[in-house]
Amino acid sequence: MRFWLIFIIIFFAVRYVLPIVLRWALNSFVRKQMRNGGFVVPPQSAPRQDREPGQIHVDYVPPTAAKQKPNEFKGGEYVDFEEVK
Repeated sequence: MRFWLIFIIIFFAVRYVLPIVLRWALNSFVRKQMRNGGFVVPPQSAPRQDREPGQIHVDYVPPTAAKQKPNEFKGGEYVDFEEVK
């Protein structure tokens, strides 16, 4: 009988009390973030329309590697295998 009483108390606490506590905690967190400016979305720049249609514009070109790897490696050892069916 004691088990069922504890089970019912835990069930009602999880079913009715936990959502209220979580709603309160989430609400206070969101308010704190809004006061600190945590949810500010940075403005995006507008797309430029000064080029003609059909032209390609590249915004970022990655830098080329300054050092090339030495060509010491001529290949690996060949390992023969058989296909098993």
